Amino acid sequence: MSKVVAAVQSFALALGAPGLFLVAFLDSSFLSLPQVNDLLLVWMVTRRPGLWLVYAAMATLGSVAGCLVMYAIARKGGEKVLRRWVSAGRAQRGLAAFQRWGLLAVLVPAILPPPAPFKVFVLLAGVARINVWQFIAAVGLGRGFRYFGLALLARWYGQQAMTFLDQNLRPVALGMALLLVVGAAGWALLRQRRTPQAGAV
Repeated sequence: MSKVVAAVQSFALALGAPGLFLVAFLDSSFLSLPQVNDLLLVWMVTRRPGLWLVYAAMATLGSVAGCLVMYAIARKGGEKVLRRWVSAGRAQRGLAAFQRWGLLAVLVPAILPPPAPFKVFVLLAGVARINVWQFIAAVGLGRGFRYFGLALLARWYGQQAMTFLDQNLRPVALGMALLLVVGAAGWALLRQRRTPQAGAV
């Protein structure tokens, strides 16, 4: 498997921005390439900082496309597909998370690096027949927050960011996830407070 990862990584580097799309697509669909896309993104940005937005966008779009493939397979195959990938206990816990948190059950894992079970929640979203546009929005927001955040750090700090993230990617991603959850909670609370005022007018 390490040879496959090395071959994909070399091919992606040769392609540049489309290579990031390819790696993100494969990692979010048929293969598991832990942290490869994150580190490739940071490395490419340190080489060509002016293209950081392009690199981040390609990584995000590739991941969304890969997740859509898994979502479509699970939506069509239902629980039969789910059982091939996920144990019964994990499936039950995932469905409980969907019932409690809704699309946050997809959005938050989308930010986290391995070993966060992101693909489990993608499959569960398909089985649960979550609205496809809401699913795209949740994955796009989560992955976008992660990849644009990493690209911006690489843009600001260059090679130092590469060294730091190579050793601390998980804590950084956890911090991003926490920041996004706090922001979403704050937005939801603000919306609840404004709704009665709008009704009173």
